[in-house]
Amino acid sequence: MNNKNLSAHSNQAVWHPCTQMKHHETFPPLSIARGTGVWLYDENGKRYLDTISSWWVNLFGHCNPRINAALIDQLGKLEHVLLAGVTHEPVLTLSEKLCEIAPENLGHCFYACDGASATEIALKMSFHYWQQSGYPTKTVFIHLQNGYHGETLGALSVTDVALFKQTYAPLLRPSPSMPTPDWRFAQDGESPEACALRAAAELENYLAQHHTNTAALILEPLVQGAAGMGMYHPIYLKRAREICDTYQIHLIADEIAVGFGRTGTLFACEQAEISPDFLCLSKGLSGGYLPLSVVMTTDNIYQAFYSDQTSRAFLHSHSHSGNALACRAALATLEILEQDNVITSNRDKASYLNQCLQPVQAHPRVENFRNCGMIWAFEVSDPAPGFTLKFAHMGLDQQLLIRPLGNTVYLMPPYVINEEEMHLMAQGVLHILNHI
Repeated sequence: MNNKNLSAHSNQAVWHPCTQMKHHETFPPLSIARGTGVWLYDENGKRYLDTISSWWVNLFGHCNPRINAALIDQLGKLEHVLLAGVTHEPVLTLSEKLCEIAPENLGHCFYACDGASATEIALKMSFHYWQQSGYPTKTVFIHLQNGYHGETLGALSVTDVALFKQTYAPLLRPSPSMPTPDWRFAQDGESPEACALRAAAELENYLAQHHTNTAALILEPLVQGAAGMGMYHPIYLKRAREICDTYQIHLIADEIAVGFGRTGTLFACEQAEISPDFLCLSKGLSGGYLPLSVVMTTDNIYQAFYSDQTSRAFLHSHSHSGNALACRAALATLEILEQDNVITSNRDKASYLNQCLQPVQAHPRVENFRNCGMIWAFEVSDPAPGFTLKFAHMGLDQQLLIRPLGNTVYLMPPYVINEEEMHLMAQGVLHILNHI
């Protein structure tokens, strides 16, 4: 089936996520036949650089030979078995490895298949913990302005992106929104650190009055993804941890998008030297290969569910929890991170790409150019109607698969990108800015 036929058939049979399907009448879905490294190829052999790591999941390139080999080996042993009352080597080894490398005191792993499911687990665990610990009034979750934590109903309740949330508002639990520390919202003359401290002070003021009914604060450490890669100073995380401790509030760190090196450290929380009560991980966890998510938590929380009574257990499940193939892909991913000294290598790559992007940063239509680890973003001033789709379409002509968030253009390439590919990506973005 050629690209044109594949796109036409897909429009009839596939309801694509986060998409107005009618737009595909004039902008057909891109038909991909294969991938290798940072490149995706259509049926005609035309290639596209995956500048956004296929929705932020791919760390080490498509069809990575080391992850492929691990999966081929696992296929000959065990593909999947239920995790209720059963265990297996990949899930045990992965859990032990995660506990070893994660922020301190996170010693228990609960598995699901996607980021939103991880959010749901963390919210339910937090609520249930307080119920079983003698604090029945702690039923409210608070989140950051412009935060995003998934699109299932519980996760959407603590999300603050109107485009996703407003239609379903009648189905959602109320969740107060705290001021964002995103430095794009800094007041005149205010530094990113001062902006973060001001937001933290407002969080403290709120919890001083409402801590008795607040179960947890959920946030995306350092980078708010769906908000257009809003970035903030690590001091906010440090203060949030201190404030949550003062008022007996759980801190849920949603590192689904930013974990495993995206912000320049293995976990974003490291940059504030804090450990959350719940750590949600997904996306890059399996190298972008297979659906997998995990919630890590403390022994104190685990012990609240440890009982002779089944009714006190955390009775939550997913059919594919701890899938053996997904866990094996994750183990291969963690092995590459460790053996290839990826975090250090990424710092050199980030420095080189920042040099390549200097003409983009200096472009008259570019605002708020920013970088955190292996994430870059900027806003384009005065976007015309249809800007997002047009920018993406022009990207394909420049060999770039790119999806702006509104008027925010962001780059989050796989870590295996080389200097030639970084230069091509930067030049392609500059070309689009000059012609859009």
